[in-house]
Amino acid sequence: MRSLQAQPRIWDISPPVHEGAPVFPGDTPYRQRWAATISPGCPVNVSEITLSPHVGAHADAPLHYDPEGEPIGRVDLAPFLGRCRVIHAIAQGPLVEWAHIVHAVDSTLPPRVLVRTYQAMPVDRWDAQLAAYAPATIERLAAMGVKLVGIDTASIDPADSKTLESHQRIRRLDIRVLENLVLDEVPEGDYELIALPLKLVSADASPVRAVLRDLPR
Repeated sequence: MRSLQAQPRIWDISPPVHEGAPVFPGDTPYRQRWAATISPGCPVNVSEITLSPHVGAHADAPLHYDPEGEPIGRVDLAPFLGRCRVIHAIAQGPLVEWAHIVHAVDSTLPPRVLVRTYQAMPVDRWDAQLAAYAPATIERLAAMGVKLVGIDTASIDPADSKTLESHQRIRRLDIRVLENLVLDEVPEGDYELIALPLKLVSADASPVRAVLRDLPR
């Protein structure tokens, strides 16, 4: 009789999306209404939603920070799927410097890096003091072959930045980005990342249902 193997554990690293979910100040919040409801004359419920593509866990497209950049529906999906490393840099803001993550960086570094900065990610409120990546950290990760960076805050740049230096680094280095991840329960280590954006052909970003899965042993 063949023994059953334990299924790999899955971590859902996406925050809940609902009316009242925090958004960048001035951005379009999530709203939902029912276009149809089950009734004697209607067999289904159908909702209608309005939202910024930056609500919840999301992938920025180059178009978000480059007027000539590709929309999210045209970016290569490969960076959003595969081996990644979760690194803890809890309460190390306002910028995640190389010294905050070097303890988990070595020659086996995968091409995807997700950084946890919160002890508990504030899924119910906007945090104007969010931690962001130092541009030099982006540069050093890229030099080690990293093709995607992620963070558990709303932006890889400070909330009040007008120059978006880290976004401009990923533009120049052709790196993809995930923001608003929830890494509260995820230990440091390597996982399989699955966080595919929708094929929104002209959008500057897309929501993702980001998950991590244990790697085979």
